[in-house]
Amino acid sequence: MTIIKKVITIICIFSFYSCAEYKRNSNVKQKYYSSSGFALIYNDELYDQKVINKKVKNDDIYVLHNFLKLNTPIRIINPDNSNFVEAKINKKGDYPKIFNIVISNKIASELKLDFDNPYVEIVEVKKNKKFIAKKGNTFEEERNVALKVTIDEIKVDDLNTFTKKNVKKKLKHKTFTIKINDFYFEKSVIERKNELLKKTKFKNMYIKKINNKQFRLLVGPFNNFNALKIAYISLNNLGFENLNIYNN
Repeated sequence: MTIIKKVITIICIFSFYSCAEYKRNSNVKQKYYSSSGFALIYNDELYDQKVINKKVKNDDIYVLHNFLKLNTPIRIINPDNSNFVEAKINKKGDYPKIFNIVISNKIASELKLDFDNPYVEIVEVKKNKKFIAKKGNTFEEERNVALKVTIDEIKVDDLNTFTKKNVKKKLKHKTFTIKINDFYFEKSVIERKNELLKKTKFKNMYIKKINNKQFRLLVGPFNNFNALKIAYISLNNLGFENLNIYNN
């Protein structure tokens, strides 16, 4: 076989495998974004004080995100009451990393968020031609994060009767936990925990064994957002950027 024929043969083989590789990769399913954490509810002071670098239309269903593309359709869910709003990313902007998204006051009102603890779930929705921003309720199977709440019992006196009856009323107490990182080896997670204890004042850091090859380092629980925010910023300053927040 001449050199020219060998070269042509090699080129044909290379082209065949390249096409095969392309077809194989074209079948890979797209991964859709999902996240849970705190929303930053917009007001003009945040822009004036340069906490965020873009303005938001507060009377509209309006969303700002730091990396999702413009017009990406998403569903924002309030896990406390299952209310949701479907919207599209209106702008990309910068804001503190402790927040997962910036939303308008209108969205917060539609979701009936707790403005002191504005915890939400965000799910990217498959694009379709008839997508319309809207509000609504979600079913249990649609929720990505299972909530666990602690229940306290309090006694209430019934003043409408002559006899006092003890009525049990259940109150939800929301707490939050920060996931610092996952580790393959128990020794590694213990070393990192001891290292962080020396650098921080955390007294509520602990290790959770997921399985024999996964050990999770967490800090919490925190009873309110302000307490969590301080711990989150401390970890950010130590170089931990991709921190997840769990609603317990």
